[in-house]
Amino acid sequence: MNIQERADQAAKLKATGVCNCTQSVLKVFEDKIPMEEQEIMKLTAGFAAGMGCLESTCGALIGAVMVSGMLTDGQGTMLYAKELVNRFQAKSGATICKDLKGLESGKPLCECPDCVRNAVMALGEILEEQ
Repeated sequence: MNIQERADQAAKLKATGVCNCTQSVLKVFEDKIPMEEQEIMKLTAGFAAGMGCLESTCGALIGAVMVSGMLTDGQGTMLYAKELVNRFQAKSGATICKDLKGLESGKPLCECPDCVRNAVMALGEILEEQ
């Protein structure tokens, strides 16, 4: 599966309510992550609505950082995380869930399925460059 297919599948998982944002990102990398599906789902269950429903850092971005750590064996993950934040923000308009959803402004910057798609695409871009 190429990165565009992964991104589209992740967006679909979120849009259909099968997964939260973090779960959607990790689930499309199941073939690359040495974890069973149920472990992934349990590990990422608390990251909905901006981690613990606090409407803070977007769960899709959190998921992309998690995947980057797994795919790189933790080598340079902090640099990948910084670049993921920058690229995600450029694609989505923000990194904070409540801002992305427009809860205070009334104007959403990016819908959740698109945030999931953007997180997977940003991760793909970064991994492709390594």
